[in-house]
Amino acid sequence: MNDQQQPHTELLKTLTRLKDAHLKQGPANAQLRRDRLQRAIALLHDNREQLSEAISHDFGHRSTYQSLLADVASSINALNFASENLEQWMQPEVVTAPEQGMQTFIQQQPVGVVGIISPWNFPLNLAFGPLAGVFAAGNTAMLKPSELTPQTSALLQKLVAQYFKPDELTVVLGDADVGQAFSALPFDHLVFTGSSSIGKQVMRAASENLVPITLELGGKSPVVMAEDADIQQTAIRTMTVKTFNAGQICISPDYLMLPDTDSEAFVSAARQFMVKSFPSIVDNSDYTSIISQKHFDRLISLLEDAQAKGANIIALAPEHEAAFDAKTRKIAPHLVLNVTDEMKIMQEEIFGPLLPIKTYQQIDEAIDYINAHSRPLAAYYFGQNSDRQHEFAQRTTSGALVINDLMTHASIDTLPFGGVGASGIGAYHGIHGFRRFTHAKPVVIESEDGAANLRLRAPYQQKYAELSAFLDS
Repeated sequence: MNDQQQPHTELLKTLTRLKDAHLKQGPANAQLRRDRLQRAIALLHDNREQLSEAISHDFGHRSTYQSLLADVASSINALNFASENLEQWMQPEVVTAPEQGMQTFIQQQPVGVVGIISPWNFPLNLAFGPLAGVFAAGNTAMLKPSELTPQTSALLQKLVAQYFKPDELTVVLGDADVGQAFSALPFDHLVFTGSSSIGKQVMRAASENLVPITLELGGKSPVVMAEDADIQQTAIRTMTVKTFNAGQICISPDYLMLPDTDSEAFVSAARQFMVKSFPSIVDNSDYTSIISQKHFDRLISLLEDAQAKGANIIALAPEHEAAFDAKTRKIAPHLVLNVTDEMKIMQEEIFGPLLPIKTYQQIDEAIDYINAHSRPLAAYYFGQNSDRQHEFAQRTTSGALVINDLMTHASIDTLPFGGVGASGIGAYHGIHGFRRFTHAKPVVIESEDGAANLRLRAPYQQKYAELSAFLDS
C-alpha cells in the first residue's frame, strides 16, 4: 500500500463503521436527534473560552468577541432552532391521491452518513451549521476541519470524542492529502465550504461514487450603491462587514460600485468609520490578523499588482501606524480606486480587508457588470427606491440579496444559505438544511380494489377505446 492509498483506506474503515451502525440502529427518533443537537450545544457552550483561545492562536490574533458571536453563539442558535422544530419537520407530508382509497405521502428519511469539509475562517460555524441539519434529519457525520487552524481542529476532535460516540460524529485531522482522500469517500452526502478551485476537485472526486454534494464556494460578492442611497449608511455598513474577521468571510463585499460623483464622499465616510471604530489596529484586540503568512503575502501582492496597473490605493490605517504589519499579520482596510479587470484584485476572491471601487454613470452599467461575471454568493444593494430595489433583485442572480445592509441573511435560520452557479450548489440552514440531508421518499399504499394497477392489465381493447376517447376530447 502506497502513502496515497493509506489515508483513503483508514478513512473508508471509519466510514464503513458509521454506515454499519446507522443501518443497525435504524432511523433516529426525535428524542435521539434532539439529544445530539443538545450535546453539540453543550460542547460549544461549556468550552467556549477554550475554543475562542484556540481560534485566536491559530489566527495569530482573532477577536474573542468575533469568535463568540460568529462561531459559538451563531452555531448554538442554529442548533437550538433545529432542536425546537425537528418534530414538525419530521412529519410525513400527506399529498392528494389520484384514486379513491389510495394513500400517498412523502416520508422524511435520513440519508445516512454525511461528510463535512469545513474551512478555517469560521471553524465552528461552518462545521456546526451543517451539523444542525445533519443531526435534525437523523443522520450521523464525519467532519474534516481545516489544517490551517490546527489547534482548533485538534481541540474539536478531543471535545467531540467526549460528547459523542464514534458512530455518531467523528473528526478527522490531516492535510490536503487527507482532505482529498476524504472527498473521495462514498458518503451519503458531502458538504464542502471553501474556494472554487478546491470545490471543483471535491466535486470531481465525489462524482466517482455519485455522492450528492453541497458546495458553498464564495466568489466576488458586489455592493451596489444607487444614486438615492445614503452614502454614510453605505460606508458604515459596508466597512463594518469588511473589517469583521478582517474581511476573511465568503460573503464579505468583494467590490463596490457607486455613481462616479460619489467616490470622494464614500472615501471620507469610510475614513470617519475607521477613526471611530478602530483608532488603532496593530495593538487593537478587536482587529483580527490574517490567517497565515501565505495569505498575508497574497493580499499585499494584490495591492502591489493593482498599484502597478494604475489603481489609486487609499490605506485607512490610523495616524502614525503603517498600512500593514508583517509581524502581527494585520492589514488595515484599503480602498482601491480606478480598478480594471486586468488587475488580479478584480479576478480573485479577495478574502481580506481590501475593497476595490468601480464607478458607473447609469445603474444599468453596474447590473450589466455583475451579470457579465460569475454569479456571486451574495449581492448587496443600497438605495431607497422600492421599484429600483425590485428591478435589481429581478435582473441580477446571486446566492442571496441583502438590501441596505450586508451579511444579515446568514444569521436568519428561516432563510436558506447557499450559492448559485460558480458560487455553489445547494443550500442549508433551518428547514432547508433538514431537507438537504433528508431523502423525500414517496410512499403509496394502494387501494383495496387496486384501481391504479388495473390500468396496466390486459386485455387492452376496452381500455384502448376509453383512452382514445380521453385523448380526443
